[in-house]
Amino acid sequence: MVRSIGTGTAKTLLPEVYDRLFTAYGTQHWWPGATNPFEVCVGAILTQSTAWTNVEKAMEKLKTAGVVSLEGIQQTPVEELAVLVHSSGYFNVKARKLKALTQHVYDQHGGDLSAMLSQPWEELRSELLSVYGIGEETADDIVLYAADAPSFVSDAYTKRIVDRLGIPPKKDRYEDYRALFMGALPADVSVFNEYHALIVKLGKDVCKKSKPLCQECPLIEICITGAREAS
Repeated sequence: MVRSIGTGTAKTLLPEVYDRLFTAYGTQHWWPGATNPFEVCVGAILTQSTAWTNVEKAMEKLKTAGVVSLEGIQQTPVEELAVLVHSSGYFNVKARKLKALTQHVYDQHGGDLSAMLSQPWEELRSELLSVYGIGEETADDIVLYAADAPSFVSDAYTKRIVDRLGIPPKKDRYEDYRALFMGALPADVSVFNEYHALIVKLGKDVCKKSKPLCQECPLIEICITGAREAS
């Protein structure tokens, strides 16, 4: 049975959104390109305010230079790091953020990233938020994809899609959008991982910032915006 548009709540709609997206797009194999947790941490910082294609270019330069490790980042002067990550934008700031994270791991965990990532995820998230340059989305990226713990990642695509579905939270804050998913889904790392990747897929290819391709959207039957565009 097709749900009447506009009658659902976040708790009822978001599981259905996941099912529809997974049926339409399948497994996304996210986090792209990372071979270990530290590469996820680096990518999470580099992807701030830029497209993933720009991050891939920066990661390739870091790998070519042989510095994609705690030791490599710590021992590389910040000016050299900035050159290597230039393609990711805000390169001077991001170089300092990479240095700050690696220094934190050395100072607080003796250089043992796995020790930091293995603590209870709520404590890990809180700790990450205390590190220079790590905000809520970046912290959740690291918790979910590097630590394999169930903290949902909300991003600009998430906000756009939730708003267009007609189920925005009362307050326009990162944590409130994240809470919609945390409250509607089981605390399952694989589901959170896949759901975020599917949202990215939909946001990039179909639910675009301007001129969304509503007729191609697997959510059109449950989306207020899609119904309006189709009428």
